[in-house]
Amino acid sequence: MAFIGQILILALQIYTFLIIAQVVISWLVAFGVINTSNPQAYRLMRGLEKLIEPVMAPVRRFIPPIGGIDITPIIVIFGIMILERLIALIFFA
Repeated sequence: MAFIGQILILALQIYTFLIIAQVVISWLVAFGVINTSNPQAYRLMRGLEKLIEPVMAPVRRFIPPIGGIDITPIIVIFGIMILERLIALIFFA
């Protein structure tokens, strides 16, 4: 059972990394460091968006941007951290 818990926690940690990567890339696009007309950059952005958006969209419905800043990634990462701790309690207790 501990192996399943480790796999779940690893998957959640990878998903957290993908969220952070998506946020950083969106900042780089906003500041003009990455050009979205570049095909590889565009594919990377779309791929991350397809992975992240199914989790972010329901949270965005309830929490609007505050002062033009989207805090949805922070809330989702906190939720993932709570879920990781619950998994650790269930599988490793």
